[in-house]
Amino acid sequence: MTPQRTRIAIVGGGLAGLAAAWRLQQQGVRDVVLLEARATAGGRILSVDARGSRVDTALPALDRFDLGPSWFWPAMQPQLDRLVTELGLERFEQHNEGDMLVERSAQQLPQRVRGYASDPISMRLTGGTGALVAALLARLDAAVVRTGQTVRRLRCESTHVELTVDDGAGDPTTWEIERVLLAMPPRLAATRLQFDPPLPPDLARRWLGTPTWMAPHAKYVAVYDTPFWREQGLSGGARSGVGPMGEIHDVSMPGGHAALFGFLGVSARVRRQVSDEVLRTHCRAQLARLFGERAHTPRGDALKDWAADPLTATEDDLDDAGHHAAAPPCSADGAWQGRLIGIGSEWSAQFPGYLAGAVDAAERGVRQIGRENDRLRKDAAT
Repeated sequence: MTPQRTRIAIVGGGLAGLAAAWRLQQQGVRDVVLLEARATAGGRILSVDARGSRVDTALPALDRFDLGPSWFWPAMQPQLDRLVTELGLERFEQHNEGDMLVERSAQQLPQRVRGYASDPISMRLTGGTGALVAALLARLDAAVVRTGQTVRRLRCESTHVELTVDDGAGDPTTWEIERVLLAMPPRLAATRLQFDPPLPPDLARRWLGTPTWMAPHAKYVAVYDTPFWREQGLSGGARSGVGPMGEIHDVSMPGGHAALFGFLGVSARVRRQVSDEVLRTHCRAQLARLFGERAHTPRGDALKDWAADPLTATEDDLDDAGHHAAAPPCSADGAWQGRLIGIGSEWSAQFPGYLAGAVDAAERGVRQIGRENDRLRKDAAT
């Protein structure tokens, strides 16, 4: 089998991988391939329509609701905000006007309390965060992004890195690459990929010890024709000690449908024992308890359990949540030095796990490749 060849392979088609591919293309680097195991690009960016059906994030749309990342904070994350501006996307402020509800126990009725505005201001994108994916895909050369391609093995040779890729039909493909950008969580890379030679022990330990943000979580969204809770002077925000959702927000789309979104407070290990339909039933009951009977019958709803997604979570992630310090993105010595760079969001020192972290890590990785190329040119000239 004749191997395919290109200079740079990006492993992972979430925001980090797409942003890196776009920055490389802007610099005139065309010999790039992006390999994504999922059937569609987007990674942890996942959207559903008003019926609660999953939609292809490659397609621009207004009426989409996020089950992955939803917010960003321009005042704190100017790098991401610049990308949003560059891509011509519309942003709007998260709705917080009105009272919020607090449900302290099953023996107490929900209490209204004064709502609060986010500081700094939290923003959302028209069309959801999938708008980022659609905009980047529209700008990339069609041949760059290849979905349904699962990288299994990376072998470091003297002149190149050999990637073994599974296309899902049982036909392995081999790529010969100069450099690899890992646009995936460190723990997932260390767990799912085979490295030959193995990663340096300390680096592997650090990668394995880095939790994947969102991996233990599950999220639920219910879509309605109108934001009827606002008629009651409610913001759509709620906090609950009863559950199953611990935190709820209004994620209505201006010009589109209304929606309520919640983070489940039920642990990943408990969720394993319960079907998604049972969890959705309990979520609808909770919304009715909080916002009235109209909330019990959304026009569509959806639940995403990220802990059950093998392309997001490992067994170690089920009990390990939160944002941790970023692991080193590359090896300081040995066979993998200069050949392998981690650019997934968890490798960002500033915003590990966030959308802004994906952009930060991706742009840093592209700059690192540029510095390495400059060094090689200087070495060749002398």
